[in-house]
Amino acid sequence: MSKFVKRLISRDISGRLDGVNDAMVANIVGMTGNENYAIRKALREKGLSLMVVKRTLAAMATEGSSLRPAFDDQTGSLAIIWGGEDFVSLVKSVTKLVDSGAFPKLEIKGGVMDGEAMDAAQVKKVAKWPNRQEQIAMLLGQILSPGSTLSGQLVGPARKIAGQVKKMVEDREGSEGQEGSEGQEGSEGQEGSEG
Repeated sequence: MSKFVKRLISRDISGRLDGVNDAMVANIVGMTGNENYAIRKALREKGLSLMVVKRTLAAMATEGSSLRPAFDDQTGSLAIIWGGEDFVSLVKSVTKLVDSGAFPKLEIKGGVMDGEAMDAAQVKKVAKWPNRQEQIAMLLGQILSPGSTLSGQLVGPARKIAGQVKKMVEDREGSEGQEGSEGQEGSEGQEGSEG
């Protein structure tokens, strides 16, 4: 391949990866055409993109970008997988495909997150992290927890006080009712003796 053609291909790869900061590198060599189509379709349904490229062309295309370290320790043709809500979601999606056994030739080779290269073992560890939505839910729970605890602490004693006030009111109403009935009996008795 001439240098001119390599530059054209490199420019095309660079354009397709423009704005991509995190990606995974996988091996899909040996897949049949049907398997290749099926894996691309499965990834597309999850909002992920896949591009197969030679390591040298990918390294040339990503020179000076945060993706460049992903290709340092790789050889041959590679599948670059990117997209999704965040890197953790991307890794979880691809790891599920690998673990499903539907694509036995799919092999995670590494990746790059925040400009740092990762090997396959590190990428598999990232798959166990909470993704963006899970992190937001955890953070929201931590933010709301003190408020609900405080609310519970305020409501508990307030219920006790309200119960005691209610009992005092009932006791007073009961004692006033008794005093009133005693007073009426006494006045009726006096009227009878006068007559």
